[in-house]
Amino acid sequence: MLGEIIARIRQNDQRAMRQFYQLYVGELTSVCRRYVPDADEAKDVLQNSFVKIFKSLPTVDYRGEKAFRGWLHKIVANESLLYLRDRKRQSFAEQTADMEDTVESGEDPDPEQITPDELHQLIRELPDGYRTVLNLYVFENYSHRQIAEMLGIRESTSASQLHYAKQWLARRINELKKKRG
Repeated sequence: MLGEIIARIRQNDQRAMRQFYQLYVGELTSVCRRYVPDADEAKDVLQNSFVKIFKSLPTVDYRGEKAFRGWLHKIVANESLLYLRDRKRQSFAEQTADMEDTVESGEDPDPEQITPDELHQLIRELPDGYRTVLNLYVFENYSHRQIAEMLGIRESTSASQLHYAKQWLARRINELKKKRG
């Protein structure tokens, strides 16, 4: 089915483009919102992503849905990073005195104790640098070396941003669990 839709898009079939859009808009919105938490800004980034996707589809070598979806995610992630870089909104925070160095012993959170929507919301609330590195490392499977090259930072900065992001998320998950009693 997807191969047929792509073939029709390559022939400039507008209906196939709408069909393709409907197939992937939800999934790609989710990828985009992991990087760009503001809904209106994310819509702009997603629009630019779809423009790039449609321009690139005629030359893409379709090798199955899994590889294709990875390609789509990469385009959206890269567009999100370009947006953040252009807006200079991304900052890489250093550890501050009010940040605990570790989560209290025995209180490592189980992310499965909160809903996926709650987890996505917590990720959107992360400071920009933390959120960007976490997404690239955890969801896009980039190494710290690759992240450092992409973002123009040191590998150690990438590693520390990931560490602090995990601590921040652990604290927030524990807070949510305590609120529930």
